[in-house]
Amino acid sequence: MPHDEPIAPCPPKTRSDLEWDRVLSAIAARCRGPLGRTMATSLEFSETRGDALRRLGEASEAARLTRDGEPLPVTELADVRDAVLRTRAGGVLSAEELRHVGRALEAARVLRRFLSTRRASAPHLHLALTTDATLDTLADELRGAFDPDGTLADHASPRLRELRSEFRAARARMLSRLEELMRRYDGILQDAFVTEREGRWVLPVRSDAHERFPGIVHGTSASGATLFVEPRAVIPMGNRLKVLEAEVAREELVVLARLSSLLQDALASVMAAVDALAHADYLRAVGELAHDLRLHFPVVSEVAEISLERARHPLLVLDGVDVVPSDAAVRARHAVVISGPNAGGKTVVLKTLGLSALMVRAGLPVPAGEGSRVGLFDVVLTDIGDDQSLHKNLSTFSAHVKNLAEVLDATHEGALVLLDEVATGTDPREGEALAAGVLDSLTARGGAVVATTHYEGLKALALADARFSNASVGFDYTTMTPTFQLALGVPGRSSALAVARRFGIPGTVIERAETFLSREDRTFEETVQKLDDERRALAISRAEAERKALELDERRRELDERIEQAKAKEMRDLTREAEALRKGIERAREALRDAQGTLRQKRIEPHELRAAERTIDKVGRELALGGSLEPLVNKKAAEPPRSPIASESLKKGAKVYVARLRAEAEVLDVSPDGVTVAAGILKAKVPVEELFAPEVIEAPRTAKGAKGSAFGEAFAIQTRDNTCDLRGLRADDAVAMATQFLDRSLNDGLRVCFLVHGHGTGAVREAVRAELKESPYVASFRPGTQSEGGDGATVVHLA
Repeated sequence: MPHDEPIAPCPPKTRSDLEWDRVLSAIAARCRGPLGRTMATSLEFSETRGDALRRLGEASEAARLTRDGEPLPVTELADVRDAVLRTRAGGVLSAEELRHVGRALEAARVLRRFLSTRRASAPHLHLALTTDATLDTLADELRGAFDPDGTLADHASPRLRELRSEFRAARARMLSRLEELMRRYDGILQDAFVTEREGRWVLPVRSDAHERFPGIVHGTSASGATLFVEPRAVIPMGNRLKVLEAEVAREELVVLARLSSLLQDALASVMAAVDALAHADYLRAVGELAHDLRLHFPVVSEVAEISLERARHPLLVLDGVDVVPSDAAVRARHAVVISGPNAGGKTVVLKTLGLSALMVRAGLPVPAGEGSRVGLFDVVLTDIGDDQSLHKNLSTFSAHVKNLAEVLDATHEGALVLLDEVATGTDPREGEALAAGVLDSLTARGGAVVATTHYEGLKALALADARFSNASVGFDYTTMTPTFQLALGVPGRSSALAVARRFGIPGTVIERAETFLSREDRTFEETVQKLDDERRALAISRAEAERKALELDERRRELDERIEQAKAKEMRDLTREAEALRKGIERAREALRDAQGTLRQKRIEPHELRAAERTIDKVGRELALGGSLEPLVNKKAAEPPRSPIASESLKKGAKVYVARLRAEAEVLDVSPDGVTVAAGILKAKVPVEELFAPEVIEAPRTAKGAKGSAFGEAFAIQTRDNTCDLRGLRADDAVAMATQFLDRSLNDGLRVCFLVHGHGTGAVREAVRAELKESPYVASFRPGTQSEGGDGATVVHLA
């Protein structure tokens, strides 16, 4: 069906038969305010396929947001549409109405900001509910015009601020004058308070003394003992207050008119924003309904078909009934005949199919599981329940036949037809014949037909005509109760005698009734019962297989969790071990630094120094992860990008970089569940994705390549024997002295020596380092560290 091809309206009888309004009421009950409730209860069906798909997209995104714990931000708002429309003719809104409009515009702003961050994940909602951003200025104007108590703020206009200030000052002067009068006339006042009567400020004067109190009487007490008198002395003040009060009211009206005119100027945008808020409230309610009833959005088929997986009647779920889910399916030019005992759920299946078709047309999810398919039927036609029309002098059967005639006339390809107890209420043989003729005609016209029946002849249609198929609702003959489970492809037994026995008909009557059944009837019933027993046995076997599959899935999940927990524990243990190692190395380095300071003051033999260096290197190689202590000592060092390791390179003995250890390691074993590696004294099994190609570290680009130890370079303790002081010499003399010193040091077996040349002009330093670049004695050299003299010294590693 093309996206713009119109869909026929839903017949009123269909809405009534399927109790469609109860679905709308369930949505309305979940709306936050009257805007959404009005939209829900007046919901119409999509007029085109494109419209239906758009509405399904919006509802699907709203349901997903609700499922993810971030539903559309909707609050309860007053319905301001009538008030806003009054501004079209220049109407002035009240302060309360303007405040409600301001709240609505603020809610539209919140909704727009919410959707702006979800444009990619909720494109349908972003398109449908995003409002005009220029309304934010109007929202700010309305919000700023009112105080928290809802009254117009003084700053709503300069004139209003001026008038109110003058009014408050005049009122204060009057109250002060009244307090003076209370003190002066204390003896003739009934009580010491000021009150209002007829809009004027008065004092309570005793009725027997009012002649001694000059003023105007504005009222009396119930007993007549008190007269409320406006003192003559404050009458001019009272008059002035009345004038100011009127001027304030006029100015407030001016402000309200100005704010209303702002609404009038933005009338279309404001109405669109209010409509968007109503739509958002409705969609949020749809999302909640989908969550509450476990509804799913089906695949919208291009053809007239409906195929529901584990379908449930939504209204029964709403009523709290424990509904047994069933599969159900029908397609165009095909009829499904459902048989089985009364009260077995046949009509429930009809209504579930019909409601599902209507819900998709309305852009709603359906009461079925994932994988369901529903086409957009042009029309849903029904004849369900007793529709006796006594006021038209029609019997039950006559009314039923009239409905069938109307259904036949309206059926075409693209129609879903649902008939309950087709052609009953008359002679069974003629009724069965009429029912067969009606079903044959409906399928020939292209309808997708589902009918319930007790007629044996209709059950037999599937044996001779491929357009027909059987389905049945189950009956437990052990407990003598219906199971409400729909079985496709199998005719059902009416089980009238079994139901009669269940409801108290004496056994002798049942036994006598069985004798009146023909041999064919008994054979058919026994065959159907045998098929039903076999189907139930298969269902039990299937359920058992599904249970075992679920148990296996649960055991697999538990095993996966245990593996992840073991990995996490291994990582924690490894982290603790590495931290302890790091602290131990820090302590060792600190001890070495202390020893270095001490040895600088003492003379030690070269062979002792070389022995100490060898010992330090050995300890460093044993303790360091991957041969270097720096990743542990300096945890903040920048981690360079690394290349993933090729799978063919993963074999025993290969060198790899381990991300979790931040060190290089040797591969000990490769297995499908991970790679076992060794880094120094540590071993671990890690996933392949945590392994990278080892970094190729080049020697520093100085004059020579450095020969590294476990610490990155030969460990050196500065002493008098391995230090040459060149300070105070000319450059040529310094170079000659340094060359002699290096020759002697190399002969003595030293690995590192120190040339101290100072800073000065830098001439000696440059001349010495230039010589070092060409010297055969030198493997590499570097400036000293801060503790070694900085750039005033050069540390030389001998070849």
